[in-house]
Amino acid sequence: MTLAGFVEGVRVLFAHDTEVALQAAAALVNTELVDVPALQEFVAAWRWTGAQAGDATELAAVQALRPRLLAFWGLDVPKAAALVNQLLTECRALPQLVRHDGWDWHLHATPADAPLAQRMAVEAAMALLDVVRAGELGRLLTCAATSCDGVLVDLSKNRSRRFCGTACANRTNVAAFRARRAADRAPRSGSDGSGLTQSSD
Repeated sequence: MTLAGFVEGVRVLFAHDTEVALQAAAALVNTELVDVPALQEFVAAWRWTGAQAGDATELAAVQALRPRLLAFWGLDVPKAAALVNQLLTECRALPQLVRHDGWDWHLHATPADAPLAQRMAVEAAMALLDVVRAGELGRLLTCAATSCDGVLVDLSKNRSRRFCGTACANRTNVAAFRARRAADRAPRSGSDGSGLTQSSD
């Protein structure tokens, strides 16, 4: 049930488990999960614990959750709060403090044997509940890279994160560098190609 991952950043805005759950929710939205092995790889990467069926039914349930989580990246505060409440109600979430697997006291709201998609939904909803309460919904962003519709959670101190991952950041930076270099090499208007302005005489 627990997400035992890590979060990059210089300042903790929320509790550690909340930040990990937010990152995991964004990663789930950005991951297509085309088959059961892809889901198992995602689960392993984010270190989800608890029961896993490892079948097509479980995969379909997690796939169906992705667009519901994606909706948070386009909602205003009242609608985001309503969706949080809807997910928690549907899953019959019952928050409890737990401590296990090297994690100190933190919140769980579903039993370890609950379906994987249900546990993912509740973990995300509980984290987004904190985001709404803190007035930080503006930290849910879409990637600034051209031709990328990925989402991200900006947990940086100065709200400087713009890309869903390093690949998009690097691609954008390389494109910007090449554009600047091309502009520097381009002959100026009215020049003869040597960089010298032609005389009108």
